[in-house]
Amino acid sequence: MKLATLLLLFGLATALPAQVTDHRLEQAPAGDWLHYNGSYNSQRHSDLNQINLTNIHSLAAQWVFHIPGSGGLQSVPVVVDGVMYVTQPNEVYALDSRSGRLIWQFHHDLNHAPDREGPNRGVAVFEDKVYFTTTDAFLVALKASTGSLLWQSKIAESKDGYHSSAAPMVAKGTVMVGVIYGDRGLNGFLDAFDAKTGSHLWRFDSVPGPGKPGHETWAGDSWLHGGGATWLTGSYDPEMNTLFWALGNPSPDFNGDVRKGDNLYTDSVVALDLSTGKLKWHFQFTPHDVMDWDGSEIPVLVDTVYEGKPRKLLVQANRNGFYYILDRTNGKFLRGKAFYDKLNWASGLTPEGRPILVPGIEPSLKGTKVCPSSIGATNWMSPTYDPQTKLFSFVSLEGCGMATKNTEQFRPGGFQYRAGGDVLLKDESWKVFVRALDLTTGKEVWKTERIGSTSLGGGLLSTGGGVIYSGEIEGEFVGLNAKTGKPVWHFNTGQPINSQPITYMVKGRQYISITANSDVFSFALPEVVKAVK
Repeated sequence: MKLATLLLLFGLATALPAQVTDHRLEQAPAGDWLHYNGSYNSQRHSDLNQINLTNIHSLAAQWVFHIPGSGGLQSVPVVVDGVMYVTQPNEVYALDSRSGRLIWQFHHDLNHAPDREGPNRGVAVFEDKVYFTTTDAFLVALKASTGSLLWQSKIAESKDGYHSSAAPMVAKGTVMVGVIYGDRGLNGFLDAFDAKTGSHLWRFDSVPGPGKPGHETWAGDSWLHGGGATWLTGSYDPEMNTLFWALGNPSPDFNGDVRKGDNLYTDSVVALDLSTGKLKWHFQFTPHDVMDWDGSEIPVLVDTVYEGKPRKLLVQANRNGFYYILDRTNGKFLRGKAFYDKLNWASGLTPEGRPILVPGIEPSLKGTKVCPSSIGATNWMSPTYDPQTKLFSFVSLEGCGMATKNTEQFRPGGFQYRAGGDVLLKDESWKVFVRALDLTTGKEVWKTERIGSTSLGGGLLSTGGGVIYSGEIEGEFVGLNAKTGKPVWHFNTGQPINSQPITYMVKGRQYISITANSDVFSFALPEVVKAVK
């Protein structure tokens, strides 16, 4: 009854969203923001240019929506036909994207109360449905117009310690979802469900069992608690009918003595057939990771000319400090380049893209200085590729950690299984940057220092207006000149930003939106200014 009442109060102000078809999801029209990363290719770029370098000084907050009981929001809003969907753990809110007024909200009643409530990073949309995952590891489908529950499907057993936090992805009637907490010795996987019924279709296991390719990269029974969480949303190429998903670190995190070998498919990007979940190829960024670096950073898909030939590329800035360019048709390594100034664990990459290790730079009983620290040279904050400048931009942290290992044993029930850790060195000159690299060479074009210390803050968005938007942990929401990195606008939200900005257009007016701590902010030009180009 409460949901229906809210619709009566506010539903007239905003037209209900139309059907979100496969075609719309593939085209990702600029006026909407239909995916976690804006489009299947995860470039996080919009052609909208009403807000640009000539008028951004007039950009101002239009509305703020407070989400009660929240804090540290990491949700990325999705906008469909003027309706915004945003989440906090176990809840979805539908808002009028012009005014911030509440249309409906949905609360998921937990089937099992988890020991720890992780973040929720957003929804997926398809046809007349909204999908999100829960802290007790369910995939939930709601009716987009009312927020009423349509179905829910169990992903994993939360009593074992599994949670799900990433925004789902929908492609060709299939919903993909992953799980978190590989750091508990829980093996990761990517699940696919029927978007209409919620029935389970297939599963790809991050850690291959006996008899499967890659199992030989695990010593003894270490594969049973190998980790490899699927805690971020991947990318998709409709033409290839291929998913590209980046996987998390092996477990235990810091002591690899019990899991000798490369530990596939942890710290890898895998290419999967959408219809079957069958592995097409893989590329492992950090074989036998002992620094909790993951390989989970967003894989960005770009079709461009590379060394004189049209290529279908996959690029990633990895937590290990290297930038990678792959041919996404076959997983072939094309180029890699260190972007991290203090990197000390590897001296470079082989022609096949394998790191050349520096002896002794790994966790030890007494402690070893490793750069980057376990936080990484970058992290889950989304990068952006701007086709106008041909620059790949991302958030980067410079700093080192003192890494140790111990002999902690696996315990069932969701307990941590890290066997060590690292302490961030206080005498380090910790700095956070937005870095821009030439897409095809990896050469740094510019970098701009952020306000912050050992936290990277939020991710990036680039637009046709020549601006990159960036949210900082200290609460500053900043606009940068996409060509130079020079700051051109800022707004202090007064609270930490740990999310990624989006943009959309409603009734001819462009908005920029971001979540900050417990609030959703949306910005636009004043009506008088917006018409000035």
